[in-house]
Amino acid sequence: MSGHSKWSTIKRQKGAADAKRGQVFTKLTREIIVAVRESGDNPESNFRLRLAIQKARDNNMPLDNVERAIKRGSGKAEGVTLVEMTLEGYGPSGVAILVQALSDNRNRTLQDVRNIFTRQGSNLGEAGCVAWLFDSRGLITVETNDKDAEELALEAIDAGAEDVNIENNYVEIYTRPTELEKVRGALEAKKIAIASAEVSMVPKTTVELEEKAALQTLKLLDKLEELDEVQYVASNADFSDAILEKYQA
Repeated sequence: MSGHSKWSTIKRQKGAADAKRGQVFTKLTREIIVAVRESGDNPESNFRLRLAIQKARDNNMPLDNVERAIKRGSGKAEGVTLVEMTLEGYGPSGVAILVQALSDNRNRTLQDVRNIFTRQGSNLGEAGCVAWLFDSRGLITVETNDKDAEELALEAIDAGAEDVNIENNYVEIYTRPTELEKVRGALEAKKIAIASAEVSMVPKTTVELEEKAALQTLKLLDKLEELDEVQYVASNADFSDAILEKYQA
């Protein structure tokens, strides 16, 4: 369903996230701070904070870092003011790109994102130009390992999943955003290991690109994700395994 989700999963499996752990922690810290400022520092009553803390745990972020981020968000420790931004644009062959960012300098981040689009032969668009092509959904990834993928998919549906997508070596499980924790908990109760779980912007439909445009799009997505202020990038491109392997090579 989501080619970019496939790309993110493969990078995680290859250990790319480990190579940039410092950057990952920076992004997680920003998310925790904004979640606290939005709805308070109690995870029991703050859904966004619960998800941010769980994601921090999934990425082995030290507890001290999590606690410091919560204190900064609640004003108990000094910190910068972060602004949420959603930027939209068009990549190679008109593919839709959605960028979610948290920044202490809106103009700088806007310019940084615009420069990356321009250097990759793409265009930053107006607000709303591509957002309508995406839905906010919970996305849980389970690596199949030695398990039967079809059986995992059935168990996910039994746990309350809206949809599943079986790929090589893993299963993508889609939920309503508010059902993400419930479905995750049900799967973990069955001793199913979760590779990742987050609320994502999932394209309603995807487009296949010819090889040159697909490789250019992957480079664009990578460059955008390298920005510290960028929390999440989504596209409606569908990348074949062959294209992903060629890009990685």
